[in-house]
Amino acid sequence: MSDPVKPSRRQSGMRDERYGEVLLISPDERGGLKAAVYTTYGLNDCPLDKWNALDAGALAAEFGVPAVFLNGPRFWTIDEVTTYAWGDVEKFDGLEARWAAEVRIPPDVDVTAGQGKKHYVATTVDRDTEYVLKAGRPAYALSDAEGRTYVLQAYSHTVDDSQTLDSLASLGDRLQLPKGWRFRTHTPAQDMHVRTVDKKATVVQDELENTYMLHAR
Repeated sequence: MSDPVKPSRRQSGMRDERYGEVLLISPDERGGLKAAVYTTYGLNDCPLDKWNALDAGALAAEFGVPAVFLNGPRFWTIDEVTTYAWGDVEKFDGLEARWAAEVRIPPDVDVTAGQGKKHYVATTVDRDTEYVLKAGRPAYALSDAEGRTYVLQAYSHTVDDSQTLDSLASLGDRLQLPKGWRFRTHTPAQDMHVRTVDKKATVVQDELENTYMLHAR
């Protein structure tokens, strides 16, 4: 759970830093599902031995939730973040992670289905953050059929652990995009600020589990 009285936190030097997310999935008040998202970022570098030893079923039993999803390892493609609401630290089989957000899971998305789940579906994340992508450094984005832009915030090793920061330049060639969508790479001349709106982010994932955030302007 977040604590609104805590001061904001700014972290920099993030690009290509490794982290993992543990999602505790439970019913919400509207009959759907939500997930409390805990991130290792800022606490450790998501050591692979500890991450690979995590057992989602055992964690679900320990924390008293119907399911747990292990989202990672992941690697940032942003440079800085300011977090305005953040929460307490939990230990997951010895791996520390901090509450970072709550996700409302769309009814047609099964986060535990791996490569069988739906992608390019907008999901609302309750968090209060501002991401910065520095001028002169590559930025990667999806544009949907309505012209909305989603900026890549992190690439993932969940599906393909051969992905690297350098390989993102050709990522568009691998994606099976919905009709009217496109992938592009550009180098901003000025810092890009990608801010949540009313303490909510809208995100999508591609079929490689890379995550993009709506750039509301």
